[in-house]
Amino acid sequence: MQRSNYIRKPDWLKVKFPAGANYTKIDRYHRLNGLNSVCRSAACPNQGECWSQGTATFMILGNICSRHCRFCNVANGQLEPPDPDEPLKVATAIYELELNHAVITTVTRDDLADGGASQFVALIREIRNLTRDCRIELLISDLQGDHAALATIVAEKPDIIGHNVETVPRLYGQVRPEAEYKRTLELLAAIQSQDGKIITKSGLMLGMGETEEEVLQVMADLRAHDCQLLTLGQYLAPTKDHFPVQRYVPPQEFSDYAEKGFALGFAHVEAGPLVRSSYHAEEQYEASRSCKNG
Repeated sequence: MQRSNYIRKPDWLKVKFPAGANYTKIDRYHRLNGLNSVCRSAACPNQGECWSQGTATFMILGNICSRHCRFCNVANGQLEPPDPDEPLKVATAIYELELNHAVITTVTRDDLADGGASQFVALIREIRNLTRDCRIELLISDLQGDHAALATIVAEKPDIIGHNVETVPRLYGQVRPEAEYKRTLELLAAIQSQDGKIITKSGLMLGMGETEEEVLQVMADLRAHDCQLLTLGQYLAPTKDHFPVQRYVPPQEFSDYAEKGFALGFAHVEAGPLVRSSYHAEEQYEASRSCKNG
């Protein structure tokens, strides 16, 4: 993106960077134990707030991705074999940090036969060996549409499984060319068909050139495939070499989308300029459980 096309960030995207005991503890733990965190690798704007509240999102299967999405800050390069010690290492971190709600995501690993599903399985088992009090939320790749691999994850009964559509289908070729919109929707539906007790979740980034009609259609498609939780946030280009921001969406528009999402039947919609998949994850879960139980 040339500097002449630069769009100045509005005031509503300016955030304070809180610190405190929890932030310091999680920051130190990551540094000392060599853990990968999407909070850092994806340059999340909510890192300070979430860590200060004692919440962190762990990223497994390394920090190098096999795909080349133009919105993402995760690096590409030489892929390494999965670390057999990683499940225990991450589970130990979750236990020692006394997390009540652990979010675990991954780079996409199309080089692996099962897309990395077995690493998720091993991690869930390690977490449950150490603590039964921690809620488990996964944000998985599309596993290249391998529903048998998905079934191995579902069989471990995590509380939430998410997979993001990221943007509207018209923009897939420009933004995430190696992904398929239909495959994402079918994956979300497969989770529910395999175990209806697991909560499903997806998210979109706005400001990439999508229209309101396209966003509403994606929201309707997600509900048609039984997705229960939705996150909507502002796309922020990590560098000038990434897909450029086309527009900064005002907070009121996010509120309007949330209202329409609830009308479509989502159990919870978390929408706002700084919202990301794991933002207020514990609160999203509680809202969805209240909705189901109600």
